[in-house]
Amino acid sequence: MIRTSRSLADGREILYFDDDSSPSAHDAADTRDLPPVSTRSQLRWDALLGEWVVIASHRQSRTFLPPADQCPLCPSRPGRPTEIPDADYQVVAFENRFPSLATGVEQDVPPTAAGAPLTRLRPGFGRCEVVVFTSDHDRDFADLGAARARLVVDVWAERTAELSALEGVGQVFVFENHGEEIGVTLTHPHGQIYAYPFVTPRVQKVLSSVRRHREATGGDLFAEVVAAERSGPRVVAQNEHWTAFVPAAARWPYEVQLFPTRRVPDLPALTGDERDAFVAVYLDVLGRFAHRFDTPMPYIASWNQAPVRARDEWWLHLQLFSLRRAPGKLKYLAGSESGMGAFITDTNPEDVAEQLRAVVLP
Repeated sequence: MIRTSRSLADGREILYFDDDSSPSAHDAADTRDLPPVSTRSQLRWDALLGEWVVIASHRQSRTFLPPADQCPLCPSRPGRPTEIPDADYQVVAFENRFPSLATGVEQDVPPTAAGAPLTRLRPGFGRCEVVVFTSDHDRDFADLGAARARLVVDVWAERTAELSALEGVGQVFVFENHGEEIGVTLTHPHGQIYAYPFVTPRVQKVLSSVRRHREATGGDLFAEVVAAERSGPRVVAQNEHWTAFVPAAARWPYEVQLFPTRRVPDLPALTGDERDAFVAVYLDVLGRFAHRFDTPMPYIASWNQAPVRARDEWWLHLQLFSLRRAPGKLKYLAGSESGMGAFITDTNPEDVAEQLRAVVLP
């Protein structure tokens, strides 16, 4: 993989990634007249829940579902410069123009919120990047093919390693939102990476479960779950290095988790063979999501990586889930889910696994 670093008109970094067979200079300049990025994010501590909340009100003005001929992630062309100055590219990563977290965030914040002495404040430090999978506006990840998908995995790993090394970063989150029903604001195939200055609530909760299980039984909760699911009735696809299964207590109507056979903490720790094997299983499962109904399912692909300072306890895995429960019907996170955080699912995990296995791929 060849990496080329350049700067956009407002000083943000843009990184071009090419496979070794077709390197490019990527020397096109960003001709736009852009103001400097201004980020006013804050972290506010929810004392009752024991969680950080990111306040990023400046993001209200971000780009929202532009027409295809105005897409900011397509290559630049004469008379219409975009976020990506080159006329073509393979995979690109750049700092988000409307970031929730930034390294250059305003540092001067009061210690607590006005009138709330238990609500601690911190600067919204971190980094938010966009990863664009292809220059082709009309392709999906499921259509990238093995070679391009593998390049994306290598980019995810490279960015995870670099962002994890930033002083003050607690966890790196790689994800893709796909489909307008999910809330995507740009339809060009892309994902994002957040470098948080804290460990997220989900990862904290999983780590607590792993530690309680070890203290109570002496066992390894991750290892026991992976071993059971690899031979269970909910496997959707697998090979020597990866298993994709519907979790026994799935929260989402269609949910698949992908675990590597070998315990690794994060994407950079995967070998070349493990990355190739992931691509094979992932593209298979994405194809099943795309063809389960008469239209492709919207989904979120969420990498669960180790916190920067708790690597030995973690087992890397990917969650792929959709809120579509039936043709033309979505699962909304209403009263129980949004109000109480108690999920009620409309599908049976064993049935979902059987349905996905039965999908005939083109």
